[in-house]
Amino acid sequence: MNSLDTSLLPTRSRRRQFLRMLQNNPSIAIGGGLVLLVVLAAVLAPLLTHWDPIEQDLLNTLQAPSAAHWFGTDDYGRDIFARVIYGARITLFEVCLSVAISMVIGIPLGIISGLAGRKIDALIMWVMDIIFAFPGIVLAILIVSVLGEGLANMLIAISLFSIPVYARLSRNLTLGLKNMEYIEAAHMLGVRYPRIITHYILRNSIGPLIVQSTLTAGAVVLSAASLSFLGLGVQPPMPEWGTMMSDGRNFLGLNIYVSLFPGLAILITVLGFNVLGDGLRDVMDKRL
Repeated sequence: MNSLDTSLLPTRSRRRQFLRMLQNNPSIAIGGGLVLLVVLAAVLAPLLTHWDPIEQDLLNTLQAPSAAHWFGTDDYGRDIFARVIYGARITLFEVCLSVAISMVIGIPLGIISGLAGRKIDALIMWVMDIIFAFPGIVLAILIVSVLGEGLANMLIAISLFSIPVYARLSRNLTLGLKNMEYIEAAHMLGVRYPRIITHYILRNSIGPLIVQSTLTAGAVVLSAASLSFLGLGVQPPMPEWGTMMSDGRNFLGLNIYVSLFPGLAILITVLGFNVLGDGLRDVMDKRL
């Protein structure tokens, strides 16, 4: 076997292992495919349609799906297909930013709670329990009502009620890892806490945290759409799926497509993240 064939062996082995994982865990393939579909729609939106998602055409309002308008038009004559795929950009932005904020705040709080003494642990978990006691969407409505409507305040509200999820998870993982022999050995060798956290605790916690982030992403999509539907999130004429469903509820008897297609987009996105999270959990959890 020449050197070229030898160099290809690891790549072929990884590809074969990846395909075997997809075969044994179809949830990853299905969920990942749905999420990838939404991502591609957002990235390739200018190539998929020539219609402006905000441009109005009052002479062609509430049209049914046709060759010119694949999903029909809304009450302002705007192309629904264009608004749905451009709305994917807003939705993915909401997901990425909300999950990132929640993880950046929640994970350090959980690690500190797991490593610190009982008093600090009790204080942090007491605050997290208070936040967690409120239903997420109710807490978000309360925060947005105080801060004011808009995308920024909505993201703050959604991120806040997601923080306890990551704080609790990272605390439990830290409590389980800090007594492991290799961490005790690192202590005996004089390794400082920052290095122990980054090289031992976070590295061994990345799997469950990734799984949780995919599950949180689905909840973020639903919460953002709900707040926008109530008029507390993204404001018209921005093409946000919840706002589109709210606009179309007054025309269900004339044109159901105004609300149907953004609703299907929400369904596909949430289903994709949830199924992907279940598949990743099955792969990363050795007990399963």
